[in-house]
Amino acid sequence: MPVIIRTLRQAVCQVLQGTACHCRKATLLSRFPGSSPWPMPGDANFHSASFSETDQPRILITGGLGQLGVGLANTLRKRFGKDNVFLSDIRKPSDHIFHSGPFIYSDILDYKNLRETVVNHRITWLFHYSALLSAVGEANVSLAKAVNITGLHNILDVATEHNLRLFVPSTIGAFGPTSPRNPTPDLCTQRPRTIYGVSKVHAELMGEYYYYRYGLDFRCLRYPGIISADSQPGGGTTDYAVQIFHDAVKHSKFECNLKPSTRLPMMYIDDCLRATLEVMEAPAESLSMRTYNVNAMSFSPEELAQEILKHVPEFQITYNVDSIRQAIADSWPMNFDDSNARKDWGWKHDFDLPELVTTMLNFHGFDTRVAQAN
Repeated sequence: MPVIIRTLRQAVCQVLQGTACHCRKATLLSRFPGSSPWPMPGDANFHSASFSETDQPRILITGGLGQLGVGLANTLRKRFGKDNVFLSDIRKPSDHIFHSGPFIYSDILDYKNLRETVVNHRITWLFHYSALLSAVGEANVSLAKAVNITGLHNILDVATEHNLRLFVPSTIGAFGPTSPRNPTPDLCTQRPRTIYGVSKVHAELMGEYYYYRYGLDFRCLRYPGIISADSQPGGGTTDYAVQIFHDAVKHSKFECNLKPSTRLPMMYIDDCLRATLEVMEAPAESLSMRTYNVNAMSFSPEELAQEILKHVPEFQITYNVDSIRQAIADSWPMNFDDSNARKDWGWKHDFDLPELVTTMLNFHGFDTRVAQAN
């Protein structure tokens, strides 16, 4: 019997050592804890080796139909070419999105489907945007754990196996009530009290672990509240700052679910997308950390309303505080310290509050020049 077992073991080893089965071997090992199929290089500061510096990256965006995915795809397609950027989701896209560039079905909870997508489309960069946001996550914790944590594990394993450059966004929600709030530095106590925040701290630490253990080129930005004109609110605590512009133009009034003085860091989407591209293109040797804060402005609902009043004199804001969202906001930073991003890779925002309000109102069809003249 021992002879038979030894013979079978030798046969299996010969198969696994074959070049045709190299990827399968890595995948098998990667799914079990304690194994290290990707040896750590002597120097962890590197560019992804899956394409040369003169080649254009082949890019996959997961969760592409969320608030940021479509805008990011447009930005990347202008930079790298339409056919090199693949938008993906598990939902059906609109005709406009479908015809604007490559769109594919990709489920991050289906490991086999994810691997096939990366291999078949020769992906070299991956932007992982699939996630349940703060308020939505609290309403469905089990789904948030599956998408935000199990899905992340699949992404990390596939990215490591195929030597991808990986971007995973984090959030102001990665901090908690014991974190310094004004300002909040890159490195400090992080004890969030939402499943969304907990999953993002997990993503930051796992990405850094994979960087040091396996050499994965992991890059991460902690986004403030992102304000975009061409997408609907997605269930986040800062989404009042998006909805307020829809209501200001349509109804000249808005009911806010946060207290008037609730100050949070914010950023216009154009700055957000540019920061994301800049950190992905930054030379590896310029990055002193894997996860950076980025910021543009910080304001409260009453300050935002006062700026809107300069353009819409009849605008009125009322307050009907949602206790759950308010508790979340009260545990988050009031202002981000992003000095490391500005020092390491030259981050600089373009939009402050006045530019943000003018841009958002103009997008929604409100002529701010006429309002100012009146």
